[in-house]
Amino acid sequence: MEKALISILIPFKNTEAFLVECLDSIVHQGYQNWEVWAVDDASTDASYRIVSQYAKNDLRFKVLKNPGKGIIEALRTAYEHCIGDLITRMDSDDIMAPNKLGTMVRLLLENGKSHVAVGQVKYFSHRGISNGYARYEAWLNELTMHGSNYSEIYKECAIPSPCWMVYKEDLQRCGAFEPNRYPEDYDLTFRFYENGLTCIPCNTVLHYWRDYDTRTSRTSEHYAANYFLDIKLHYFLKLDHDPQRPLVIWGAGSKGKTIAKKLLEKEIDFKWICDNPKKINKDIYGKTLEHYRILDNLQTAQNIITVANETEQEYISRFFATRHKIPMKDYFFFC
Repeated sequence: MEKALISILIPFKNTEAFLVECLDSIVHQGYQNWEVWAVDDASTDASYRIVSQYAKNDLRFKVLKNPGKGIIEALRTAYEHCIGDLITRMDSDDIMAPNKLGTMVRLLLENGKSHVAVGQVKYFSHRGISNGYARYEAWLNELTMHGSNYSEIYKECAIPSPCWMVYKEDLQRCGAFEPNRYPEDYDLTFRFYENGLTCIPCNTVLHYWRDYDTRTSRTSEHYAANYFLDIKLHYFLKLDHDPQRPLVIWGAGSKGKTIAKKLLEKEIDFKWICDNPKKINKDIYGKTLEHYRILDNLQTAQNIITVANETEQEYISRFFATRHKIPMKDYFFFC
């Protein structure tokens, strides 16, 4: 495995403005034993022609047309053809740091199978980065520095979609790109978690993540908030929910209401609490909101926190800490 072959899977669609910079960043990697499987998802610009030229000049590049539709089908197609020992994904509008592949290979070889190598990321944009993206970047990198990515997995996608690498057999064990569940990167992160792949700490920026108005995560309905909540609740009920314990939702904003409605649809009983005097005792969907102090009488409860305000989240964390409650066991932040 000293010269392990890396398969880099790249779905692409209408990214002609960024492809050369992306593909050149792969060509210029310090680690050179790689293959690229790039799959065109019905581009209407020059993207396919650009990648085809790279494939003509360098046999390590392979380009295919997506026989289906969408990023999951494109990733599935690339994965079906790849032959690497190690698998990673790349976005066609981003840039690899020159040491990205070498660093991730080293981390995997040092730690062995059942691990996932994750690198730090840096957003960039021609117009500057919004406060929201800057906070997400800082949050991701803090988790990655300690390899504690799963510790806040219900908040947001805790492994950056284009900056991970795993052994092929581990990816296969996790179901690879088989599920048709969006957002596909968040779903895969949960399956890494479900199958016990340990995140390897990394304090190095390995990936440059481009932000612009037409990027898929900004424009596709598959990355809307309701899709994220569907995934969070799906995996919570599958992996962490204990039906023998009372279930509580803390928060009655839009996310709290969405979670409550989904639990009611599934006929799963729960208590609903908040700290807003205007909402306490209010009836929503046939459930009466109660004061959060009822938790003192629900010592074994599992709590889904849907409160987005960071100051309030800090208060909630202190509230549970004083009662010796454990995150990811007794309470789970869903935002």
